[in-house]
Amino acid sequence: MKTACAEILTVNLAIVGSGACGLAAALTVAEYGAKVVVLEKQLHFGGSSNFAEGMFGVESDLQRRQYVGITRDEAFRMIMEYSHWRANPRLVRAVVDESAETIRWLQRQGVKFLGPKAMWPDGLRVWHVLDGPHRAKGAAMNRRLVDEATTRGVAIRLGTPVTRILKENGEITGVVAEKGGQTIQINSKAVIIATGGYANNKEWIKKYTGFDLGVDLFSLGNFDKTGDGIRMAWEAGGAEEGMGVLQLGRGGPVLTGVESTGLLEIACNQPNIRINQDGLRYCDENIQPNFTFDGNALVRQRGRCAYSIFDESAKRYWSDKGVDAGAGFRLLPGTRINIEEDLKKALERGRKDVFVADSLEELAAKIRVDPAVLMSTVDEYNQFCDKGHDDLFAKDPLYLRPLRGPRFYALKAYVLFIGTLGGIKINHKMEVLDHKEKRIPGLYAGGLDAGGMYGDSYDLYAAGGTLGFAVSSGRIAARNALEYLGIKARI
Repeated sequence: MKTACAEILTVNLAIVGSGACGLAAALTVAEYGAKVVVLEKQLHFGGSSNFAEGMFGVESDLQRRQYVGITRDEAFRMIMEYSHWRANPRLVRAVVDESAETIRWLQRQGVKFLGPKAMWPDGLRVWHVLDGPHRAKGAAMNRRLVDEATTRGVAIRLGTPVTRILKENGEITGVVAEKGGQTIQINSKAVIIATGGYANNKEWIKKYTGFDLGVDLFSLGNFDKTGDGIRMAWEAGGAEEGMGVLQLGRGGPVLTGVESTGLLEIACNQPNIRINQDGLRYCDENIQPNFTFDGNALVRQRGRCAYSIFDESAKRYWSDKGVDAGAGFRLLPGTRINIEEDLKKALERGRKDVFVADSLEELAAKIRVDPAVLMSTVDEYNQFCDKGHDDLFAKDPLYLRPLRGPRFYALKAYVLFIGTLGGIKINHKMEVLDHKEKRIPGLYAGGLDAGGMYGDSYDLYAAGGTLGFAVSSGRIAARNALEYLGIKARI
């Protein structure tokens, strides 16, 4: 049974969410000696940033030491042109300019990096890969931020969802939260929203993107992200920007089932011939390293699914020479894999997205495409392989390998997304704007809750952009909130 108000707490700043954005903001505020509380509805901190591998940065010390020459001006132009200037240029400029100092600041907190890396062969080395456990690089970073923040007196309250932002006479006065069925009021003149988007909100996903979550779109690495921060910002008068923009990708069978080592997912993402439900090729299969392109191409297909088809020669190639397409730094190109055990388990369990057949005609029947169309598609593709040129999609000849058997396999691929990319309209100071483009005094937002950083697609040329934006926007928001509060750095 809720009480009227079980606790009243007064701080300089309240932060809603304990992902990379919220933690970076909290530590930045604490460095200035201000009193701050972080409120997190989950029972653990970090959110989806726990799974991040690295972050975007330009003109960093790590790049300079490795003769990486991309400049802030070049990065700014690249990002803006990628978005066709639909992104907010002042916001983009602020984040790009902040990126190198953000990495230096993290290093001062004890966060370690493997260095600036590229996402694909000869790609831009702007992706600063974090050092840490195999699948928990972001978690290692967040642990350092939490340790530093709590040492400086930051209160991090887990299992304490914020339900409302308080506002009087046009200015922010605090938030209301819940803990164990009781209501807590936090009085603060500034609030930073960093709740991580709405990736698990089926109604909003349907309304703003047209997808049916769990049917033709699958979320990766998101838990209970219902758009709380976005909703509260709107209720406080904030305007909307960036709703419906997703960090799209393409994923194989492991995403819609379980009990797999993930090797079928890796196999599905190799540059094998791919066909849609009409039995036709639909893309250059080597776009996979830029997973945004891969996801965008798949979205256009009927049923929003497709099939990756390969034969025994492909399996031998992966076990003898290694895979062509890696998976970030979790699995590098050239890694040898053997998918036999995964295939066997999937077939024994009657998976509906893993198929094997002794002929293309039999395979076509199993995946329910017209056998004649599939045969024609494969014949055409094999001709391209034989002459070393893809007349249709100009695929790199290095990856043109014919499909002739014996035995044929098909793995069904689905549209996945890593997160939503917007919701609250902000300016370059991370101040939340109202419907007249005026700032709401004391209200700030960053990370996946904030719009304006992207056009209609995630920009993988600026690899690590979401984590880079999260940390940088948190720090920028914190500094501007401190300025608004009149709090100066301690000497």
